[in-house]
Amino acid sequence: MKEQIEKIIAWFYFPFFRKFLSFDTFKYAACGGGNMVFDIALYAVFYNFVFDKTNFDLGFLVISPHIAAFLTVFPITLFTGYWLNNYVVFKGSPMKNRTKMGRYLLVVSISLLINYVGLKFFVDHLHFYPTPSKFLVTVICTLVSYLSQRHFTFRHYQRTENFSK
Repeated sequence: MKEQIEKIIAWFYFPFFRKFLSFDTFKYAACGGGNMVFDIALYAVFYNFVFDKTNFDLGFLVISPHIAAFLTVFPITLFTGYWLNNYVVFKGSPMKNRTKMGRYLLVVSISLLINYVGLKFFVDHLHFYPTPSKFLVTVICTLVSYLSQRHFTFRHYQRTENFSK
């Protein structure tokens, strides 16, 4: 399956992208973008159909449907994101999977913190519109996440050099 995913990504690695992005960076963007679409679609299904837009009552705590959907979907897309990064994007890192997963969780936690603080800063303090603020914060998170995953979580991975179709 890993090879099939990489072949599909390679098919979309047009000469236009080759001018600006290495194949590794393109794979990271494609896998991250695919996982983001999966996250949003899964969130919509859980929010609209599983939790049916009603509160989720645990007896001692009531969780709103949007938070319940987030809490349900997050571990799933955390795993798929890790799997794609570990086996497709940054394959071949000699570190133990347990070590990489711990580092991946740390980077994801930092990204969540950047999202929260960034949105609070841009929207609440600078009074920017939420959607452009979210876009800006996402760009910052993507850069931080890519550099962290490449140089910290999955360091020593086998780079894809001289890509040819």
